Parts: sequence; structure tokens; C-alpha cells
Amino acid sequence: MDGMHYVGLDVHKKTISFCTREADGRIVHEGVILANKLAVSEWIRDLPKSCTVGMEATMFTSWLYDYVTDSGIAVKVAHPAMLQAIFAGKRKNDTLDARKLADLLRCNYFPECRMVSRELRDRRRALRYRSLVVRQAVRMKNRMSALMMETGLPYNKKKLHQKRYFQEMLELLRPEMPDPLPELLKYNRSAIEFLCGIDKQLLQTLRHDAFIRERVERLTSIPGVGPVVALTWVLEIGEVDRFSSIKKAISYCGLCGAEVSSAGKQQRVPISKQRNKHLQTVLVEAAKLAPRYHPELAALYEREKQRGNRNRATLAVARKLTSYLLAVDRARRPFQRNYPREATEAA
Repeated sequence: MDGMHYVGLDVHKKTISFCTREADGRIVHEGVILANKLAVSEWIRDLPKSCTVGMEATMFTSWLYDYVTDSGIAVKVAHPAMLQAIFAGKRKNDTLDARKLADLLRCNYFPECRMVSRELRDRRRALRYRSLVVRQAVRMKNRMSALMMETGLPYNKKKLHQKRYFQEMLELLRPEMPDPLPELLKYNRSAIEFLCGIDKQLLQTLRHDAFIRERVERLTSIPGVGPVVALTWVLEIGEVDRFSSIKKAISYCGLCGAEVSSAGKQQRVPISKQRNKHLQTVLVEAAKLAPRYHPELAALYEREKQRGNRNRATLAVARKLTSYLLAVDRARRPFQRNYPREATEAA
């Protein structure tokens, strides 16, 4: 019997429940600590010298993972979807969850997921914040259109968000506008300009970041792939060597359905919800424009459209873009039309 100890952590916003087990399953210590660095530091001092820590991947995982690993302790992070089936039971609380995590570590059944480097995680946080800013800007633009439609005033939909046109429209229609409307439109316009400024600044900072700049520039050599697609690929994928084949990359990006087969029969299902939603959204949107810049993608789109519909064709283009991104990223050289086949096959 070895002297290794296995520690399960159930992490929440304010508290962390922990359970330490020996290799034979005996509970050595369990309890609850505050979810802050001071409390965790004191808790680490009481840990056995040889131990492995396991926790579920949540929004609170990153700082705790970095803090514990900096102390020289091995940490594993579990995939939340895989834990749902394991944790299904009549009783569920923080103490039981910590015990089960420790048991999974001890029995080598821990559904570990990959943690990308801290540098990539920090930059990915900025990119996801930029996505939030873009969504808010779109909401404000839609709200401006709604304000005009509510009052029945005429406007040019394509030019509404142009600064010059907005000023001219405001001066021309001011006599017909209700009292609060001009001020509301100005507030809305100011919010849009502010959000677009943040978007531009974040995107420029990430594009010129020395840590990922070279990699992003290689990916933008692919026709139809712009800075946003390249940045999303780099920061969401992390280390490209983690994917041994195109199929695994396509599955991670959520561009295929889940497998449902039984008794030799296979059933077609919609696109799986177990995916990286950020990559899926960006790749699907890029696939709608990419055929304009790449004749091979245009031919692929038309061929798949004849066989099915526009959605099927868009997914086919998105899968092809994924194979291009994987090949360029793995080969570490700019895009070539006749790319070596071995660059995209299983390693």
C-alpha cells in the first residue's frame, strides 16, 4: 500500500469543501475552508507531502488551479459533463461531492480535462470579454432601430449607425420626435461608440501580442480567415498537438452530431451540444463568408447545397476551414493551396 493521498475539492464562490483519502479509501481529513488565497495557503500547509488534488472545472477553477500548482502539488481538473452521470444519486451535497472526487482520483476513474497554459487563459479571458462587448453593441444597435420604429419615423436601416447620417437624421426629424426620444438616441449612440471603441482596442491588443502574434499571422494567411477567427482558434484550442486527427478537432468545435448507434443501426442526430461554443459560433459565421474568398470553398458550398440545404453546406465549409486551420497551425507555416495530406491526418 503506497503513501499517496487523494484530495477532492468541491469549489464554490465563497467556500471550498475538501476531503482527503488514503489509498485504501480511509478518510483522513475533511472540512470546509473559505474560497480565498489566505485560507487556501493555510490549508496547503496541512496537506500530506505526497498527494494529488482533483476538482471540477467551473468558473472558480482557474485561480485555485494556479495557486495550488504553484505550491508544487499535482492538480487534476474534471470534465463537468462526465461528472454528471457519476454524481447522479439520491443525496448530493458539498461534502459528498468532495468525497466522490477523492474516490475517483483514488480509483483512477477521474474524468480529467485539459488545462491550457496560464498565458493562453489570460488572453482567452480578454477575447471572451470582447465577445461580450460585441453582443452588447449589437443589442444597443437593435434598440436604436426599435426606438425609431416605435415612433413611426423614417430612417435608412443601412446608414443608421453611421455617425454623419445619425447627426443629419437627428436634426431633420427632431421637430417630429417625442420629447425624450432625441436624448435617448444620443445616449444609445454614445453607448455604441463606447462599446465599439473597447472592441477595437481589445482586438488590436490581442493581434499585436508577442506571445501569439506569429501564430495568428500564419492562420490569417488562409483565405476567409480573419483576425477574429485566428485569435479564437489560437486561444480556444490552446496547444494544437492535443488533436491527433481532423475528426477530433471537428468534434471539439461542435461541427458534427453526437454518435447514436445500437444493434448495428446508426441514427442521425443534430449537432452535439458538447462543444466549444465560442469556436463553433465563429467558425459557422466565417463559413458563411469564406466561399467569397476561396474558389474551392465556393465549389464545396455549392456541391453540398445541391445535396442538402444551406445549413448543410455551411457546416461542410466550416469543417473544411477547421482542417485548414489545423494543418497550418500544426505545420507552423503559412497556408498553401496544395497542403501536404500528412499534415492533417493522424499523428
